Amino acid sequence: MTPSRDITRLLEIMAALRTPGSGCAWDLAQDFASIAPYTIEEAYEVADAIARDDLPDLKDELGDLLLQVVFHARMAQEEGAFDFGDVVEAITLKMLRRHPHVFGDEQGLTPEAVAGLWERIKAEEKAERVSRGAEPDQQGALAGVPPTLPALTRALKLQQKAGRVGFDWNDPHAVLAKIREETDEIEAALAAGDQVHAGAEVGDLLFAVVNLARHLDADPERTLRETNLKFQRRFAFIERALAARGKTPAESTLAEMDSLWDAAKAEERKE
Repeated sequence: MTPSRDITRLLEIMAALRTPGSGCAWDLAQDFASIAPYTIEEAYEVADAIARDDLPDLKDELGDLLLQVVFHARMAQEEGAFDFGDVVEAITLKMLRRHPHVFGDEQGLTPEAVAGLWERIKAEEKAERVSRGAEPDQQGALAGVPPTLPALTRALKLQQKAGRVGFDWNDPHAVLAKIREETDEIEAALAAGDQVHAGAEVGDLLFAVVNLARHLDADPERTLRETNLKFQRRFAFIERALAARGKTPAESTLAEMDSLWDAAKAEERKE
């Protein structure tokens, strides 16, 4: 087979890989559950390419993510459930249904009105899925937030749902006060020698920090990813500086590395 810009070629490749007798032994051994972790990993690699502003890599990572969709669709087709065409049709119908302000009669809506319309349509879709038994009838304002989401993202979505029914702080200063309260509780637990309780309180602190990010319109996952990259970049500066002195971090003092950390920050400010 030769490469192609046509999605049909990718579907043919996946079909060949999943053909018993002549396909790939590894691909044939997979099922939905075994492939799911790779699907999540590829989504994160897409996000990483975006964070690094690496468009050539983004192209490759989007291809890897698309392969995951094709893989799942092929396995579903083998079970007689649905195929890739059904996936495309389903998302096409959903996009048309969720954008009546573009493809229907509700024209000229403000961004706020569009957000409200989107939530209303999603609620109608959920009610329809529940009525036909395709989804459990989860009750309550916090229903519908998958437990498998990354913890920071799930905390954000739970807080957003609670906020829609009025369970929320009015401004970020109130959230900041909550963060101070949580740190005080951690300090009290540490003073009492209760490390287990202190660890549990860290969870409350993280939850409060996510809430502060939400009130500042900062996505906590993206913000933490950027901070991780910043830490990695500054620590690499420390390693290079120490290497120039013929040393490694393990051979250096904390004070020496702290000084280089400050130098890395100063270098970034100049740039």
